[in-house]
Amino acid sequence: MESSNQIAKRFREVLLNGTWIANTNYKHQLSSITWEQATHKIGSLNTIATLAFHIDYYIAGILNVFKGGELEIRDKYSFDAPKITSNKDWEIFINQMWINAEKFAKHVESMPNNKLEDDFVDEKYGSYRRNIEGVIEHSYYHLGQISLIHKMIRELNNPQT
Repeated sequence: MESSNQIAKRFREVLLNGTWIANTNYKHQLSSITWEQATHKIGSLNTIATLAFHIDYYIAGILNVFKGGELEIRDKYSFDAPKITSNKDWEIFINQMWINAEKFAKHVESMPNNKLEDDFVDEKYGSYRRNIEGVIEHSYYHLGQISLIHKMIRELNNPQT
């Protein structure tokens, strides 16, 4: 089984600095996206900003538990992204996401390996390991969506004629 350090490394790969699985990561993708692209709506798809908020919402919620707080997040609020109306709004949002991601990774890194198998908040949620790995897998799922939506937006703005 993976240790806390290995899981933290996998988490950082998808959020902050890796290219092994998807050949990209959130920081790379979102740092190259303008606030207009991030908020551009295509049909019934979520915006890039909404998807990024969704992932950060879960990271921040689980991070709160790591810090000794309650599990306050609810799925029904996980897509309630704040309005992004300027580059400043976008920069503030993604910078907070990087801060949350690094804090999350540090908490995982410092977690004793046996803690990974403890119940997360309540037995019904499974173990810490299950929840941390769930965030990693969930993040890759939405990273793929973000990459595709970004490509669609670029193609809309620069059609090949």
